[in-house]
Amino acid sequence: MDGLHRIATEEELRAIIGEPAELVLSKIVDRLDPLTRTLVEASPFVCVATARPDGGLDVSPRGDPAGFVRILDERTLLLPERPGNRIADSLTNIQRDPRVGLLFLIPGVGDTYRINGTAFLTDDQQLLASSAVEGKAPKLGIVVHIEQAYTQCSKALIRSDLWNPDRHIDRAALPTNGELLRSVTGGAVDAAAYDQARAERYARREGIY
Repeated sequence: MDGLHRIATEEELRAIIGEPAELVLSKIVDRLDPLTRTLVEASPFVCVATARPDGGLDVSPRGDPAGFVRILDERTLLLPERPGNRIADSLTNIQRDPRVGLLFLIPGVGDTYRINGTAFLTDDQQLLASSAVEGKAPKLGIVVHIEQAYTQCSKALIRSDLWNPDRHIDRAALPTNGELLRSVTGGAVDAAAYDQARAERYARREGIY
């Protein structure tokens, strides 16, 4: 927006927010240990950030029963790739630029866990077999080499009150997926039919695994 002052240098930024404490910096390491691995093992949900070839970014959710992100060793993770919408932004991004960022959430817990590193895709069925859910092993997996790993403080989740059930929003108060799709396609979609078909697919667990 025109007319707004832009903070263009780190010096300007640091003058406002200050420097991180040495203790905070000391928590950034390049591997898991017996305690930090418990945070990965307890998480059923992770956000995956990747870089697009055009310089843009993508963030995509991944979720499964807790422990679905497998720890292969102290510096290597495996994320099973489940069926999605086949746009495959994260997967195609990784093929062109291996850098990834992961943010692990644990229901009811304020602390999150962050991992930065590099990744590649694999279809090694022997490796992926252990990630089967409901009798279905994934066809693909994302192998992540850890370069940075550290806890993120709870302040964002405290401010958002994310885990408070009294603050949960009734889904009916928001547009349905069919209504959103109809809006962005200029009315080309029958919203009610789309929503009904989607609900029936999910009820049958079709495309979940």
